Amino acid sequence: MYKETNRRSIVKGISWRVLATSTTIIIVYVFFGRLDLAIAAGLIETILKVALYWAHERAWFKIQWGKKRIEPFNLWFTGLPLAGKTTIADKVYTELEKLHIPIERLDSKDIRDLIPGIGYSREERNRHMHRVGFLIQKLQKNSISTVASFVSPYRESRKAIREMVNQNIVVYVKADIETCKARDYKGKYAKALTGELPNFPGVNDVYEEPQHAEILIDTDKMSADEACALIVKYIKKHYVK
Repeated sequence: MYKETNRRSIVKGISWRVLATSTTIIIVYVFFGRLDLAIAAGLIETILKVALYWAHERAWFKIQWGKKRIEPFNLWFTGLPLAGKTTIADKVYTELEKLHIPIERLDSKDIRDLIPGIGYSREERNRHMHRVGFLIQKLQKNSISTVASFVSPYRESRKAIREMVNQNIVVYVKADIETCKARDYKGKYAKALTGELPNFPGVNDVYEEPQHAEILIDTDKMSADEACALIVKYIKKHYVK
């Protein structure tokens, strides 16, 4: 795959202008037989067309007709630890990037790495969700959509996110607890079962299932690629037309 560089585009533009001007000079010379008149016509045409093109572009820049603003949205992936949120969210983000819309990816691990020592109690999780909601608000003010994946086990914190951000789409990534344990390559579920990891959703803390999720993904029945295709189709239908 090759990408057109700015230098190549500039050279192409100059070569096209030289070709067009040369054609004008030749046509005038053939009809009138005067080289000086042909060259003058070519120069005048070049100057006028550059000026007219600039004026034409500036005029259309000010005209709002035909422009459609894509309102920023937030895809909020929630589910038990290791349900498949991050995997699916990464795939969705990659596909949405291809639509050339301003979009950012937010994941629980990345945010916690930036803000260490957040804690995992109900109060600390809810406070953390307000921070994330504030970040999404700021991105949306700059017309940037977001793909966010957080366990967010409590209904009150997910409700807070819905109230804080525009066009919030909850994607509930559902998976059986045993399936999540089978995917646990880091042994987090085992540590939670022994009490080494307190406040672990699904083991020694609750995970309150979303009651009003816009999209339900059951990873016991659907592959990550199938889930990605379903979510992207939903976004294209409702938000990127």
